Amino acid sequence: MTEEQAHRALREQLGVYALGAGTADERAVVRAHLEGCAACRAELAELTPVAARLADVDPDRLDEPPAPPPGLADAVLARIAAEGTPSRRGTAPRPPRSRLAAGAVVLATAAAAFAVGWLVRPTPPPPPLESVAVQVSDPDISATADVVPHTWGVEVKLSGSGFTAGEVYRVAVLEEDGDAAPAGAFLGTGPAELDCNLNSPVLRTDAEGFVVVDASGAVVLSSEF
Repeated sequence: MTEEQAHRALREQLGVYALGAGTADERAVVRAHLEGCAACRAELAELTPVAARLADVDPDRLDEPPAPPPGLADAVLARIAAEGTPSRRGTAPRPPRSRLAAGAVVLATAAAAFAVGWLVRPTPPPPPLESVAVQVSDPDISATADVVPHTWGVEVKLSGSGFTAGEVYRVAVLEEDGDAAPAGAFLGTGPAELDCNLNSPVLRTDAEGFVVVDASGAVVLSSEF
């Protein structure tokens, strides 16, 4: 076996090694190779996180055992065959591909299981929406608002129309002590409907309301929680 073929054979075992599989002797050979091969160490570094995340897969949430995509094994073997075909006479034959390709196939199967587990993972419920009343000082403006409490602050979801097109409007959340914390800004769109998500570091328990002011500083919309 040439040096290139030996390197390729060891590289094909990285998937098995990343999964903690293989005999003690096989793993010792791979470990010795990794000490002197930066390319294989880099490839193993990419495979290891995938193998580690397999612990997060919950088999009880799968309807049936996951399987790799159809034709994956044939595609892997074909790729290995294409890369490893000897071109010179007298070259020693390669070892059987089935065992050498096992690492790639096993890792691909495990990756497929992880992907299915991720898709069926439980999704946390969205944070609650609290509808709040708004008061407008401009008859051309109509608006509604919802408040979303977060661990990092409060979010104001503002929808409306009639804000002067192109004018900058600034939003501030009012605190219990009378301070006003900036929550962002938006451009008016005239009669077109607009939707804004405005964020403030004020916690919901400390928020008393919010105001929207125009470019001159005049309050055009306000709300009390």
